[in-house]
Amino acid sequence: MTDAPRLNHQVCFALYSASRAATAVYRPVLEDLGLTYPQYLVMLVLWEAEPRGVRELGDELGLDSGTLSPLLKRLEAMGLVERNRSGEDERRVAVHLTAAGQALSSRANAIPQRLAEAAGLTSDELEQLRTTLERLTEALHHSQ
Repeated sequence: MTDAPRLNHQVCFALYSASRAATAVYRPVLEDLGLTYPQYLVMLVLWEAEPRGVRELGDELGLDSGTLSPLLKRLEAMGLVERNRSGEDERRVAVHLTAAGQALSSRANAIPQRLAEAAGLTSDELEQLRTTLERLTEALHHSQ
């Protein structure tokens, strides 16, 4: 069975393991903010620019509405976002940060540094890794 694929030679497993490890580092920090990792990702997009349409958020995060809608509903129940239907197009829902949602961004500023410290990589190495992963993601999307 020496010809059989080996787990430790698989890029997919290395990506899976790294993702789980990174999420584990984020978990206690995000718990302090009262957020799950997917909620944090939604908040990151909104902190960059708002309002955002639900479809726009889904496209940016790679999430379908069946996954995104419950996330937004929980964030709204937490008082961090508001969803409003467009007066021009009832099908369009805009997501806005509340004052509490905006204020949370300052408490989240140190989160990327926490991952960098835990990773033991220089900022240049992390940037190179991010760039490589973005290229990989783009290539894999185009191969489908």
